[in-house]
Amino acid sequence: MESIIVNNITKKFGKFTSVDNISFSVGRGEIFGFLGANGAGKSTTIRMLCGILEPTSGDADVAGFSIKENPEMVKRSIGYMSQKFSLYNDLTVSENINFFGGVYGLAGNQLIERKNWILNIAGLENRENTLASNLSVGFKQRLALGTAVIHNPQIVFLDEPTGGVDPISRKRFWELINELSDKGTTVFVTTHYLDEAEFCNRITLIDSGKLIASGSPKELKSSYLKKTVLKLECSNVYKTVELLEKEDMFETVNIFGNSIHVTLKGEKIKAASVIDLKKHEIKNLLSAKDVQVTAIEEISPSLEDVFINLLTKSY
Repeated sequence: MESIIVNNITKKFGKFTSVDNISFSVGRGEIFGFLGANGAGKSTTIRMLCGILEPTSGDADVAGFSIKENPEMVKRSIGYMSQKFSLYNDLTVSENINFFGGVYGLAGNQLIERKNWILNIAGLENRENTLASNLSVGFKQRLALGTAVIHNPQIVFLDEPTGGVDPISRKRFWELINELSDKGTTVFVTTHYLDEAEFCNRITLIDSGKLIASGSPKELKSSYLKKTVLKLECSNVYKTVELLEKEDMFETVNIFGNSIHVTLKGEKIKAASVIDLKKHEIKNLLSAKDVQVTAIEEISPSLEDVFINLLTKSY
């Protein structure tokens, strides 16, 4: 059963096309990752699907309602959490919960029940009277998620919800997302942390308003990058990148932490002996430029490798 069905939606601002005739669907209870660089069209798409922005053409069915014909019912059926967490800093924890509960028509025992649930999942029991401005980023994040789903919506949209949050809080937040999904809530999430995208059931990548790839993390890594990827560890990462970018044998060259990932041009090399020759060639190339290679190995592509290659092709 689909919670979201998008049919050829386009959004233009004057002569500029922000979202260009895209179509996709999201299943009920699915954790759906929507990824792309800044300016790719993610936020415009979300605003249309939330009934805030009317598409120039096309339509979408969200929770059973047309975003063009019935945007108000769409808004009542969804939850939304922005990267700024949508909280009122001058209100206490309790006042924030009461406010959002009132917006969605909750009162009496229903509001009390949902408030207790939010305090529990946010770890804010006995801190109801603390101003939101005095909470840590991690607590704010969980409180904002709670207020976004206080009315038990069928679908919740999360727009880069873990930006600026420490790794432990990010992990706890994704545990909450999985709990929502297990209970049947559809989670539509944008993130720039590609390790988080691994937690999604499916991912769609948008670039310059167009969809350029879609599938599960496993499908994306196996279907969209059928080339050999090598990981290099060397003495001078930045110098090495500059040197390798000048060589014709590489499709992409990118820094990953303290190492470098390179994608070789041409079809994936299957013979170990040929890969060894390529490694030897790279080592000799860098040695001639006074760069010491301490390790070089073939690796399975990460989602980041896949996305960098896809984005490189789209330009």
